[in-house]
Amino acid sequence: MDKKLDQLKTEYKNIQIPDELDLIVERALLKGKKKKKKNGYKWVAGTAAAAVLFIGGLNISPAMASTLADMPVVGSIVKVLTFTEYKVDKDKYQADIKVPAVSDLENGDLAQSLNEKYLKEGKELYDEFMVDMKELENDGGGHLGVDSGYEVITDNDQLLSIGRYVVNTVGSSSTTMTYDTIDKKNQILLSLPMLFKDDSYVKTISENIKEQMREQMKADENKIYWVSNAGLEDEELTELFETINKEQNFYINNEGKLVLSFDKYEVAPGYMGVVEFIIPTEIISDILVSDEYIH
Repeated sequence: MDKKLDQLKTEYKNIQIPDELDLIVERALLKGKKKKKKNGYKWVAGTAAAAVLFIGGLNISPAMASTLADMPVVGSIVKVLTFTEYKVDKDKYQADIKVPAVSDLENGDLAQSLNEKYLKEGKELYDEFMVDMKELENDGGGHLGVDSGYEVITDNDQLLSIGRYVVNTVGSSSTTMTYDTIDKKNQILLSLPMLFKDDSYVKTISENIKEQMREQMKADENKIYWVSNAGLEDEELTELFETINKEQNFYINNEGKLVLSFDKYEVAPGYMGVVEFIIPTEIISDILVSDEYIH
């Protein structure tokens, strides 16, 4: 994996930006496509099937779930590094887009899938910035900025959680966060529905978050959430938070707690930024597939 990343990085550094940017991405994605064809789309058939079998086994076999904790750690040392960085510094236009890459993951197809996604997202963000910059220049100018990067949120023997942020600045700023949480023992990418026996978690977690919002607002007058029964002015004119999405942004922290995240402006005024809620394990313990990840 490291050799492939080094090869791609060498090719990238030998090509001028931005004139040949498309060529870099095409080469990276082409390598991924060739490997998929050669292996018969191994990731789709292999990793996805393994995830289904793994979760299915946990659902039907409590014994299997309890013995997972005793499994040896496989590939627990996983590196997250900056694969490449797109930068623009031109008068009133600034862009800094860092593209992460996962290395030393035992499941090479999963690593490749994540890295292709990160590379595609980075290039799309860069392309959008360049289009917007040209439009502003044609219209007489303006201010435009984008700052994108990543941070490792959780890294222990079992889990790796990577948070990727994008801050767009056009007059005011907006911030979005996206997370990937990887089970390093079983070499699978986790999703929120995979953690629960059924979709009852949506209501349970939503009600707890509403309760946390109201409690925080009572304790701190500087905190405001768009939630009912919290003493908001013009509540009827505000789009109130009602429920999380089934695929709501989440990660599992180093203490084994489930954390749900909301982007800037999603459930609160902009000055609150990105907001997170730690979900008490006791309220979801009965609907979890197992206590392997959350405890």
